[in-house]
Amino acid sequence: MVISHLQETAKSLVAQLGLNRHPEGGYYVETDRQKEVVGTPFVEDDPPRSLATAIYYLLGRESPNGYFHMNKSVTYHVHHQGRAEYVLITPVPGGAPTVERRVIGADVENGETRLLIVGTGVWKMSRLLEADVLDEAAGDKTGCLITEVVVPGFHWEDHAFLTREGLKELMGDVEATELARYVKDT
Repeated sequence: MVISHLQETAKSLVAQLGLNRHPEGGYYVETDRQKEVVGTPFVEDDPPRSLATAIYYLLGRESPNGYFHMNKSVTYHVHHQGRAEYVLITPVPGGAPTVERRVIGADVENGETRLLIVGTGVWKMSRLLEADVLDEAAGDKTGCLITEVVVPGFHWEDHAFLTREGLKELMGDVEATELARYVKDT
């Protein structure tokens, strides 16, 4: 697997793109919110939502991971620079959840993907790969920059953070212990 870094420093990207700290971890800025609205089938009473929204999202050495969260809408993750691993947990009613690990990056020949689609009802978390973080020569160019497009558009009412209790219920004691550091303390 090829180690991939940012073309500029994370600090430079934060300044150039006007990024702010994201409550999920990392940095972001909303780049588009469509004026057209649609109802969302994922919330009772079908409230109106923007047709779609888009953000830049950046992980860097200073903020190397996000926290487990779920969006009720579909989210398209489009790679720009660097790479990151996504851990996706899909609950299975009455059974063990499906856990998938995907790397978003440019090294498609070695299994990385430039487009990651996360459907509704999936818990997700992103983090920089350990090999990239340990590569001290990369310095502040360690990171991952993506665009996220959410359809129907993002709204905080359609978002939830995974709790420690929820993680334990979902995964059981052993796996929950491994992933607990990616649960945001609320």
